[in-house]
Amino acid sequence: MTSDDQLQQVRERINAIDADLLRLISERAACAQAVAKIKDAHGESVKYYRPEREAEILRRIKAENPGPLDGEEVARLFREIMSACLALEKPLKVGYLGPQGTFTQAAALKHFGHSVHAQPFGAISDIFREVEAGACDYGVVPVENSTEGVVNHTLDMFMRSPLLIAGEVTLRIHHHLLSNAKDLGAVRRVYSHQQSLAQCRGWLDRYLPNAERVAVGTNADAAKRAAAAEDAAAVASEAAAELYALRVLAQRIEDEPGNTTRFLVIGSEDSPPSGHDKTSMLLSCRNEAGGLHRLLTPFAKQGLSMTRIESRPSRQGVWDYVFFVDVCGHRQSPEVEAALVELKGAANLCKVLGSYPEAVL
Repeated sequence: MTSDDQLQQVRERINAIDADLLRLISERAACAQAVAKIKDAHGESVKYYRPEREAEILRRIKAENPGPLDGEEVARLFREIMSACLALEKPLKVGYLGPQGTFTQAAALKHFGHSVHAQPFGAISDIFREVEAGACDYGVVPVENSTEGVVNHTLDMFMRSPLLIAGEVTLRIHHHLLSNAKDLGAVRRVYSHQQSLAQCRGWLDRYLPNAERVAVGTNADAAKRAAAAEDAAAVASEAAAELYALRVLAQRIEDEPGNTTRFLVIGSEDSPPSGHDKTSMLLSCRNEAGGLHRLLTPFAKQGLSMTRIESRPSRQGVWDYVFFVDVCGHRQSPEVEAALVELKGAANLCKVLGSYPEAVL
C-alpha cells in the first residue's frame, strides 16, 4: 500500500469520526433544549447556569482523558460545547473590565466560553452595579496577582455589595511589548496598567530605562494609546496586538514566568457544593490583643486549610481593619458550617462572600 493510500484511509476515518462528533454534539444540544423546556414547564425560578455542574463535568473530563491531547486542552473543548449548549437555553450576559482585549475579557471567555454575551465596562464598580441591577447575569473582576498581590478596588467593593462569589478563574498572564515603532530605540513612552508595569519592572529597567512609564486604566486602553503614536509602546496581551494592529516588539516580558492572575465571578447567588470548593468571607475583630488569633482559631479547630488572608481598612474608623479570608470547603459542609457558627460569636463582623468551585481550567 502506498503512502497516498494510507493517507486516504486515515482521512476517511477522520471524516467518519467528524460525522459522529457532529451527531453527538447535536444530540447534546437537543438535551440542553429539553432541560430548558422541563424547567419552563414546571414554572420554576429557572437557574440555567450551574457552575457546580460544569465544574464537575470538566474535572471528570480531565480525569478520564486518554490522550494524546492533554487534559487542559480537552477541558477547553468541552467548555466551548457547554457554552454553546447553554446559549440555546438562555444566553448569559457577562460584564468584564474593558475595553476589548483585556485580560479580564480573556478570563471571562475562559470561564464561560465564547457563546456568552460579554460586555465591557470601564470600572470594577460599574460591573458590580450592573450585576446588582440585573442588567448582567454575572460579572468577572480581577482580585489578585501572584506577583503584585491583591486588587484593592475589588476587595473594597465587597464591603458594601450584596453580590456573592459564584466562581473563580485563574489565568496565566503573558505580557508583550506592543508598538507601531520598528524597534526598541524608537520607544519614548510605555503605557500600561500600574500592575502590569510593576510585573514587568525588571525587563523595562533593563531594555527601556529611559522611556517614560504611564499608568492607565487597562492594558487595552494602553494598546489603544500606543496605536495612535509612533514613539509609544504598550504592555498588553497578544489579543490587544491583534485588535489594535500593533507590532509585537518583545514577547513575554513579565519578570516572573509563573505570573498568574486570579479573577472572581460575581452574581446574585453563589454555588451549591461541587466537591472541590472554596468559601470566601469578610471578618473583623476588636482591636485588642489576641483578636486576630480568635478569628483564625475556628478554622484550625475544624482542620480547614486557609488559602488566603488579606487586610483592608474598614473605612469606619482610624486603624480599623477587616480581613478577607479564603478557606477550602463549602459553607454547607459540616466543618465550614461549624467554623462559621463559632466565628459569629467571636467576630464583630462575619460576612460570607460565597462558596464556589475551585478553578478547573
